[in-house]
Parts: sequence; C-alpha cells; structure tokens
Amino acid sequence: MRIIPRILCCCMLLPLAAVSQQQQKKNGNFHLQMRRASSPVKIDGVIDEQAWKDAGITTGFHMVLPMDTSAARLRTDVRMTYDQQYIYLLVENYTEGDGPYMVESLRRDFAFLKNDNFLLFMDPFDDQTNGFSFGANAAGAQWDGLMYDGGKVDLSWDNKWTSVVKNYPDKWVFEAAIPFKTIRYKKGITTWGINFSRNDLKSTEKSAWAPVPRQFATASLAYTGNLDWDAPPPDAGPNISLIPYLLGGISKDYEKGAPAKYRRDAGLDAKVAVTSSLNLDLTVNPDFSQVDVDKQVTNLDRFELFFPERRQFFLENGDQMSNFGYANIRPFFSRRIGLGVPIHFGARLSGKLNKNWRLGVMNMQTGRQEESGLPAQNFTVAALQRRVFSRSNLGFIFINKESLNYDPSRVTDKTVYSRYNRNMGLEYNLASSNNFWTGKALLLKSYSPGKSGHDFVHAANLQYTSKVWNISWQHEYVGRNYNAEVGYVPRQGYIKLMPQVTRLFFPLSGAVLSHGPQVTATYITDEKFSRTDNETMLNYGIVFRKRNTLNIWASDTYIRLLQPFDPTNTRKDSMLTGSEHSWRTVGADYVSRPQSLFTYSLSARYGGYYGGGKRLMTNAELGYRFQPYVSIALSANYNHIQLPQPWGTNSFWLVGPRLDVTMTNTLFFTGFMQYNEQQKNINLNTRFQWRYRPASDLFIVYTDNYLPEPFYVRNRALVLKLVYWFNI
Repeated sequence: MRIIPRILCCCMLLPLAAVSQQQQKKNGNFHLQMRRASSPVKIDGVIDEQAWKDAGITTGFHMVLPMDTSAARLRTDVRMTYDQQYIYLLVENYTEGDGPYMVESLRRDFAFLKNDNFLLFMDPFDDQTNGFSFGANAAGAQWDGLMYDGGKVDLSWDNKWTSVVKNYPDKWVFEAAIPFKTIRYKKGITTWGINFSRNDLKSTEKSAWAPVPRQFATASLAYTGNLDWDAPPPDAGPNISLIPYLLGGISKDYEKGAPAKYRRDAGLDAKVAVTSSLNLDLTVNPDFSQVDVDKQVTNLDRFELFFPERRQFFLENGDQMSNFGYANIRPFFSRRIGLGVPIHFGARLSGKLNKNWRLGVMNMQTGRQEESGLPAQNFTVAALQRRVFSRSNLGFIFINKESLNYDPSRVTDKTVYSRYNRNMGLEYNLASSNNFWTGKALLLKSYSPGKSGHDFVHAANLQYTSKVWNISWQHEYVGRNYNAEVGYVPRQGYIKLMPQVTRLFFPLSGAVLSHGPQVTATYITDEKFSRTDNETMLNYGIVFRKRNTLNIWASDTYIRLLQPFDPTNTRKDSMLTGSEHSWRTVGADYVSRPQSLFTYSLSARYGGYYGGGKRLMTNAELGYRFQPYVSIALSANYNHIQLPQPWGTNSFWLVGPRLDVTMTNTLFFTGFMQYNEQQKNINLNTRFQWRYRPASDLFIVYTDNYLPEPFYVRNRALVLKLVYWFNI
C-alpha cells in the first residue's frame, strides 16, 4: 500500500507548484463605476429616469463563442446604480434581423443554452470563488443562484428581487432591482468582482463584458472585472424573514387496501442574517411535497444509483458540505436525512466570516419509525474552509449521525441503523489564477461501532485545461471498512486509477467549430492490487457552429464480479462471485442545435454484455416549444438484452412525456408521466404553482402510481400547500 500515499503526495505537490507563483486578477483593468442613483428608479423596462442618464455605463462585450478572439458582433449596454435599499441593473440587448426571440418558456431558472438571455455574476468579496448570479431570458423569466467553486451556480437558491423585460424592434431591455437584504456582503468593501454574460441563439453568439477564454463558462469568477463603488455599500439593516406554510392533503394506498389518510400540517422556515455575510436558516416540521419526483432510470448497475437532492433547505448554500469529495465519494449526502422518517427541526449557519474564511454548520433532528425500529436520530455536519493562494482553498468537514435511545434488539438492519457513525476529512481544492489548473486532494476517515482498520479514503485529481488540451489524472483508494452512513460511497475496498486526454482542433471556416479525440482509461483493483475492473474508451467529438454536437465512441470492458449479480435486475438468477466478463461496445450521441423550436437528442450503443450476452440501448429526447408559453418533451429509453438461460431475452422500455405550461412568469403548470417496464410501474405527477407575490407560492400537487398490467391504481395523493414569505 505504500504506492498510494506516494501518489497522493505527488498529486498534492503538483497543484501547490502550479499556484506557487500568484498572479494578479486577470481582468483587473476592467472597471464599471457604481454611483448612487440621482433619482428614483421604476422597474418597467423604460429608460426615462435621470438616474439612468447619470449612471455608469459599459459596453463593448467580447465574444466567447464561437470564437474568443474578437469583439462581440451584438451590442450590449449595461448600467448599474443603487440607493439605500436596492442595487439597480439596466441592460439593453441589441439584436440583428427579424424573427422572434428564442426562449424555452417563462419558467424560472431556465436552461442557459436554450434561451436568449443576459446574466450577471457578482462576487461581493472579490475572492473569485463565491458569489451570486441574477438574470433573465428575453421573455422575462428570472434566473438567480448562489455561486461556488469559482464558477458553478446553484439554481436552487430562491430569494426576493424584482425584474421586468420589455421588447423593442431592435433590442430587449432587462431592468432589475436587487435588495441589499437579498445578498450577503462584507461592509466596507468598495470593489466587488463582476461580469456580465449574454447568450443569443439566432447569431449563435455567447459574449461577456470582461473576456473569458472559450474553454470556460462565462460564470468563471477568475475572469471578473471590477465594480467600483463611489462609497461603501449601505448597511442592509436587520434582516429576518419568516416563511410559514399551511398544508392539506389526502392519500390512499390501494395495494394495501388501507383507508384514505388525511393531512393537515403546518411548518415554518426562518432566515436570519447574523452578519451581513453570515446567515442562519431554521426549519420546523419541514415539508417537501412540492418537490419534483426523481427521474426514473432502467437500473442495470451493480452498485447503488445516485439520485440528486431536490429539497430546497438542503440545497441552499449547501455546496460547502455536499461538494466535499467526488461524485462517488461523498462523505455527506443530505438525502440520507429524513429518508422515510419525519424531520422535526433543523438549523444551518452558513456564509463568509471574512474574505478568507467560510463556515457551514448544520444540525437536523428526525423522529423514530415504529415499523423498522429505527430510533430518532440527530445529524450534525460542520465544514470550515480557508482560502489559500489566489483562488484555492483548504477545507475540513465533520459529520456525526447519532441514534437516540438506541435499542439494538428492535433494529432490523444494524448495518444501516447503527448507534453512531462519524466521518472526518480534509480537502485541498486547487484553482489557479487563470483556471487552467484545477484539482483536489482528499483524506477521509470514518468511525463506526465494530469497525476499525482500512476505514479511510484518500484520493486526488489534477486537471489541465487549455483551448486545445484537456489532460487529467485521478486516483482513489477506499478502504473496505470505510463507512459513510450519511454519505454516498457505493463501493468500498478498491483502488482506482483514471487518466484522460482530450485534444481539440479548430477549423478556420466551415460548419464545424471544433473536433477532436478523447481517450479515457479506468483501472480498478482490490486492496491486494488484484484487477477487478478496467475500461478503455476512445471518443471523437464534433461541435458544429450552430451548437449541435456529435460524439462517436468505442470501449473495451473487463469486470470480475465481487458479489452475486443479476444482470437484468429482474430477480431471475445471479451470476457467481468471481466470474469474469469482458466485451466491446460502440456508440454514438447527437444533440440538435438549441435555436430550433423542435429540439432532440439521440444516442445508441451496441455490444457485448455479461455472460457473453449482447445489449442494445437506444435513447431519444424530443422537445417542442410554443414559445414562450408551452414546452412539450418526450424521453424514451429502450434496452434489449440477450443472455443465456435462465435470463434469455429481455426488453425494457422507459418512457416519459412531459408538459410545461407557463401562463405568465408567476403562473406555472407541469405534468409528466413515467412508464418503467423494468419496475412495472406507471407514475403520473402534476403540479400547479402560483407565485402570488415574490418568493410566496401556492402549490397544488397530484400524484398517481399504477401497475401497467393490468392497469390498476397502486396509490394516489393530492396536496395543497400555501407558502408565504414576509420580512420582519
């Protein structure tokens, strides 16, 4: 095992060397003057106030796509001003040619690449790591989110602000008022990081005020310019919000023949600004009935599938906890909290202590479950992050799950419901000043009753991204006794090595914007270095100037089963532990250009499978928009698997039509169905949402589950929920 610590040390030293020479902010010479408003501002999309005539203005955006070597073709003018309560933003987005603006719908937090839109990226601490994003599409749908990791946007964040979009023959105007109470910032800082991004589908142009290399998202905070205040931003003052809800509902389980159950419930969320940059969130008896159900998949995997968190309380400002680790090494996964049991109350303190320190602490209390003997449980998570070098950081996390009044004689599954489980970890996140070098080094240890030795994790990755090269290396070690009961670590007892190389070519003209090969190798052994899995994949990708994409790939796979496995997940039989399987696969993926009213993506794969079998998989996602009010989508997945007996030939359909109706930017209806042949279930879900005032909603949610053969109701539920947000 000596080789793994050596690899870890090397991968930690390389990132440190990459940032040893700190550089100045890349776009530090871009400045926008922020002056106090000389008159009241009305948010109406009309530029007739004296305040806008006197405000600082910037123009001259830079093209990011299709090329990043010239000025933007489309003109975009941005003005900003402020008063004692609000930051004001006014944007004139000039257009070329006739025809409608391209938007998906009026739904909040739209898909960036499928809409004509304008976005603001704001970094109040100017640390090039964390911030806020606000924006709108050309039809007036709002976008807002928390920024983290130097350029990612968490769109689950939802707060109070107002905006209007007004269309003119030659432009569309976006005007917004963002309350100081809505954002977090340190008093006295008079230079904020800022950038503006615009996406125009008709011209296929993406541009930014401060230039951003094309290989990075325009949200990259490493490339922000400066917002220069004429005076320190005003104190937001006391900032306490109460968000109560009332709920009524009815549900019935037809499979069990149980009588209908009626729900009458109430709860409360509260947001308290402890300081101008540190926030306390409280919840009592939370309810998540309005959250979208999980998107179903055909499960042919050997390990537990990952379904993302959708509950807003856990998503808001939770990146410091939830992003610790890697995709398959997550010491904290909030979906483990309140899984099939009620959450009584919870609290989270999160935010910036100063420019260099960031804090996140959460405590949640769940109730007991009589059927399984699961006791009441308490969950505590604490994360502390320290900025180092120009944009990197060092983080620490502690996770504790404690069962209260634990009686082992009543617990049916002691591997999941143990008396306690604890995890501690350190993580170094690299982000060089120009974002070309990124990476992570991780060390975790777990503490559980009856488990010791081989109970730690270490992993590291390093990635270099230029315009033509993307080169990365990642390795992982997870001990066989490592236990993260509040995390997502589907596999233990392995060592993994994964290098990847991509090379891009850019033709000077023609329909193709870029193309190039990618090679990925994945090699996995057990703790004794005996091979268990390996896969080599060659992919050739093409990006067209109209933004449609094509990928063609081939792979070679080897797997040695570590436990019995049913390759169809139909419980017919299992292949033996230790059996070896290898096959080759070819596949292709195509995504149509986003500016069309009819969009689609197609993918297919064909090749070998376990036990010398064959597998064909096809997938299609079709969409049509009657912009901006109606969007129709259909996804269809088909798997055809041929195996020796007792499995034989198996076919699985997974079909999911969806309808989105956005009558206004405050009135929404969503309906979708999911037919899962493998699970023999049909799910129907509809949701009506009326945002009757900023951040206050009425929800009506109806859910059905059916057996497809014979068509029989399993269960159904109807919920009405009213949420009201008011400030104290």
